[in-house]
Amino acid sequence: MARFHLISLGCAKNLVDSEVMLGSMASGGWELIDNPDDADLLILNTCGFIQPAVEEAINEIFELVRIKERSPDKKIVVVGCLVQRYKDKLPEDLPEVDLFLGTEGAADIAKYIAQLENGDLLERVLLPDRILMSSNTPRVISTPVFRSWLKITEGCDNRCSYCMIPTIRGQLRSRTVDDLTQEAKSLQEYGVKELSLIAQDSTAYGNDLGKGQNIVHLMEQLLKRTSIQWLRLLYLYPTGVSDELLHLMADNPRLVPYLDIPMQHVSDKILRSMNRRYSSEQLYTTIDRIRTILPDIALRTTFLVGFPGETESDFLELETFLKKMHIDHVGVFPYANEEGCPSETFVNQLPEEEKMRRRDYLLDLQSGLSATIQKKYIGTVQPVLVEGVSRETDLLLEGRTRYQAPEVDGCVYINDGVASPGDIVQVQITETQVYDLIGGIIQR
Repeated sequence: MARFHLISLGCAKNLVDSEVMLGSMASGGWELIDNPDDADLLILNTCGFIQPAVEEAINEIFELVRIKERSPDKKIVVVGCLVQRYKDKLPEDLPEVDLFLGTEGAADIAKYIAQLENGDLLERVLLPDRILMSSNTPRVISTPVFRSWLKITEGCDNRCSYCMIPTIRGQLRSRTVDDLTQEAKSLQEYGVKELSLIAQDSTAYGNDLGKGQNIVHLMEQLLKRTSIQWLRLLYLYPTGVSDELLHLMADNPRLVPYLDIPMQHVSDKILRSMNRRYSSEQLYTTIDRIRTILPDIALRTTFLVGFPGETESDFLELETFLKKMHIDHVGVFPYANEEGCPSETFVNQLPEEEKMRRRDYLLDLQSGLSATIQKKYIGTVQPVLVEGVSRETDLLLEGRTRYQAPEVDGCVYINDGVASPGDIVQVQITETQVYDLIGGIIQR
């Protein structure tokens, strides 16, 4: 059996594409192995969303090229966003790569590689037509068996001025409710206890499907047709968070009290320049409305600092917002001036060192706020999904509460009791750190 090694870069949405590639390769008779030196084929699934991701992908390609130099018979296939974005430049700059495959090639990658092996490909760059995965698409889950991602849409219609996603991934395309619930049921049978719904904009789900097809209807059907214990919503556009959705969450504890709502900024001037369709006042009102209906909610957001034209006054509005609203989890990223985005040509571009200063200032502020926010959990008993032995020491277990999303938030260090990965146990929280909680199991 021919062997391949796969590296997946970027976000959870990209990881689902990699899992689809694993499914295609398995169906094509290939064996996945961990050591790239022992593989006949090296696959890299890339992110090309922002310049640091592009640089990471290029560095990984160079690493694969070095491996190929030692074993010239190996083939290198580069897939994903980087290819879709730089399709005209890559073949000339990277002659060692045997095939460049766009974002829509994941489900059929084994077919394209067979054509490569047989010498049937006339081009080194293939950009298949837009497709949408389905519950019938072969997929090999790479996350722990008890948690997984459910990608509900492809593409995006929002057209933020700094974002390449519509160009790379195309327009919004929503999977049907029936198809998504069928995949969720399959994941439940596989052993998944936590299912995180992901998209470029989850609140846009169904906008292309017709009346009544929306995120609320999808969640209702997932509740009705599966028994997965934790259903988590990620990547919601601020103005798309409806009272109907919030009341559904309040009435159904299987919808974990957690929302990831990327806000990007709070200055009205910068939001308009970003082509974000809301105001600072709407953000404050939205959070108050969410907390009125769901007092127990944990909120995550991300901010983009150093956007062209962002004055010190605009930046300090972010500081005021964080101090007033006490967001549970905050990511802060420096603006990257991306080739092809409208904002590339905006005036008053900021120096890189100023972007970094502003990022570091907000992250430092948030760390102090987070240390205080975490203390509200001391003395409480929380359901915790056990991930396994701690990454810090094998003397502790590690898990997450409903208020902590996988891979982006803090964790719970379990210092008393015995449990297996995938167990949901009751943990009494006795201590807190800046982002993490500490406690012991009181009930399995």
